[in-house]
Amino acid sequence: MQEELARLREAALAEVASCGAEGELEAVRVRYLGRKGLLTQAVRGLAAVAPAERPALGALVNEAKDAVEAAIAASGERLAAERLAHRLAHERIDVTLPGRRRPRGHAHPLRLIEDEIVDVFVGMGFRVAEGPEIEDDYHNFAALNFEPDHPARDAQDTLFVAPGSDLLLRTHTSPVQIRVMRAAKPPLRVVVPGTVYRRDDLDPTHSPMFQQVEGFMVDERVSFADLKGVLVHFLRRIFGPETGVRFRPSFFPFTEPSAEADIACFRCAPTGAADPACRICRGGRWLEVLGAGMIHPNVLRAVGYDPEKVQGFAFGLGTDRIAILRYGIEDLRLFYENDLRFLAQFPS
Repeated sequence: MQEELARLREAALAEVASCGAEGELEAVRVRYLGRKGLLTQAVRGLAAVAPAERPALGALVNEAKDAVEAAIAASGERLAAERLAHRLAHERIDVTLPGRRRPRGHAHPLRLIEDEIVDVFVGMGFRVAEGPEIEDDYHNFAALNFEPDHPARDAQDTLFVAPGSDLLLRTHTSPVQIRVMRAAKPPLRVVVPGTVYRRDDLDPTHSPMFQQVEGFMVDERVSFADLKGVLVHFLRRIFGPETGVRFRPSFFPFTEPSAEADIACFRCAPTGAADPACRICRGGRWLEVLGAGMIHPNVLRAVGYDPEKVQGFAFGLGTDRIAILRYGIEDLRLFYENDLRFLAQFPS
C-alpha cells in the first residue's frame, strides 16, 4: 500500500509539472483528486486495511493529497501568469494611435427647414406659439368658419379619436390661431409650427402625418398688401432673392379674400420657357407653396374681436412641401422612413 501511494504521488507530480495549459491541469486534478480520482479511491481503501496500520497509511495518503494539491495550485499560478504575459505582449493597446471619432447626430431635415422658416418670421417680429395636437371640433372647425356639413368634418377625411367623439387629431395648426386670439388682444404677429394629421394614404406625395407652419397678423390697419409683402419677403429668403412669386384667387373657409401663392420653377424660370420634361414643375412653370388670405370676419367674431375695428391675415404652408422643393426630393416617404443613409445627407 505504501509503495502504491508513493507511485501515485510521483506520477501525479510528474503530470502536473508537464501541464502546458490550464485545461490540462484541470484534467490532472480530476484524475487524481476528483470524486473518482486515484488518490480519493486510496482514501476509501483504508477501510480494508488492518486497524493498526490505518493511522500510518492515512497520514501517507493525506501527505500525497496535500503535495498534489500544492503542486496543482503552484502550476495554476504559473500558467495564469504565462497567459497574462502572453496577452500583454500580443494584445497590447497602442495608446498613441488616434481615437475613432463617433459620428455626430444632427437635426432631422424637416426640423432644419422648420427652424429656417420660423427664423425668417421671427426676424419680421413674429413670435412662436404652440398648441395641442388633439383638438376639439370647436377649435379645429367651428371657430374657423367651417360649416356643420363641411366635408372636412367627415370621418373619411379626419382622424377622430373615437366614434361619436368631437376630439380629433388636428388637421391643421390653425386651431392655435383661435387659442392665441382668445387669450390675447391685438396687435398680434404669431407663427405656429407643428405636426398635423389627415386621413390620407401614404404615397410619394401624401402622408397621414405631416408638418405645417401657420402664421397670422392682427391689428387695426392690416391689409392684403401687408400679407403680400410678408410672404414675398419670406419666399425670397427661403428660395432666393430672384424667385418669382405670384398670387392666385382661391377659397378657404377661414379667410376672405383668399389666395394661393406660387413660386416660379427654379429650372424653367431662367430659360423663360416651360419644359414638359421638367421633373420639378412638369411643364407648369409655377409651383404652389402656400395658402393665405384675410382672416374671415366670422373667425374674428368667434374670438371676441370686432371685425369693424381690427383686421388680419393668415397663411399656412407645408414644411414637407418646402423641404421637397428645397432638396429636390420626389418621394415624401423618405422623410419618415428613418433611413440613416438618407438622413445623413442633411447635416445641420
